Amino acid sequence: MLHQLENCDTLFLDRDGTINVRLVDAYVKTPKEFKFLPGALEAIKQFSKFFKYIIIVTNQQGIGKDLMSHDDLRKVHELMLMQVEHFGGRIDEIFYCPHLKALDPSCRKPNPGMAFQAVEKYPDIEFSKSIMVGDMPSDIEFGRRLGMKTVLIHEELENEDYFGADLRVSSLSDLATYLINI
Repeated sequence: MLHQLENCDTLFLDRDGTINVRLVDAYVKTPKEFKFLPGALEAIKQFSKFFKYIIIVTNQQGIGKDLMSHDDLRKVHELMLMQVEHFGGRIDEIFYCPHLKALDPSCRKPNPGMAFQAVEKYPDIEFSKSIMVGDMPSDIEFGRRLGMKTVLIHEELENEDYFGADLRVSSLSDLATYLINI
């Protein structure tokens, strides 16, 4: 696996449960509710040295459920980006799908719509030279469908299914350490 990650130049990241604390049976609707996971800011700073592009792809059906607005999400993302920059990292783009899961929209992971949006904006992205990192089976399936390397973030590393991921780590921080040691 080490040599497979070595030539990747684009990092796709899930948001909730990967970068920030996932709210169980709820949505991060305000900046106040957004909390970075331990080590996430430092990891993103490290990733900024490795990757040409860092792109967030996030399902946000709270908008489709009328629990939050596009503007609410924009405010959450502005805070996140500000803190990432302040810490010395960068995120090049955020793509989100506001639609309900039941509608099976092309933009909702595991469907590839957000990846195609990324390629429209950054035509030199090659999925075969990309990594998808997330904490849910839909994140891993998204990456696998597109031919990306996949990394599952999961705190419990013992006796758990990898959902077909190429690598499993307990946090973004552990992934950053892994990449540094390649």
